[in-house]
Amino acid sequence: MQHLFAPWRFAYVSNANSTGGCIFCVAARGEAGALTIAHGEHAFALLNRYPYTSGHTMVAPHAHVADLGELEPATLTEMMSLAQGVVRALQQVYQPHGFNLGFNLGEAAGAGVADHLHLHIVPRWRGDTSFMTVNADVRVLPEDLEETRAKLRRALEVKGA
Repeated sequence: MQHLFAPWRFAYVSNANSTGGCIFCVAARGEAGALTIAHGEHAFALLNRYPYTSGHTMVAPHAHVADLGELEPATLTEMMSLAQGVVRALQQVYQPHGFNLGFNLGEAAGAGVADHLHLHIVPRWRGDTSFMTVNADVRVLPEDLEETRAKLRRALEVKGA
């Protein structure tokens, strides 16, 4: 078996149970270390700490809710508005060829955090599977998360999202 070392993950893994609970609730409170790029009254957007591609973003409600049916209409509207702004910012900054947007509702559907629903926004490029993904099941991200966060925050401020 081959190993790919990622020592930067150690801090996250070793403190996973001491973050004060749900990662989305921590981010909604604006605590240090959150990769938040936009805040609204009912929802917010943040980068995925372990992205599928560069710019992989999530939009979540402030409320700790697992069931889509429990969200207030104003929250749903704001989540979609934030998603629209994030897509525009990603288009401006990275010029992807397309996007995947979706909810994984429940653990059986692939939700890593099943008790706080969130919408994934994954920018996609033609041919974005490289030999590393195909041969080693490893993703290579060309940019540091803080750099991505800064670029998207600037783009969101300019667009008014």
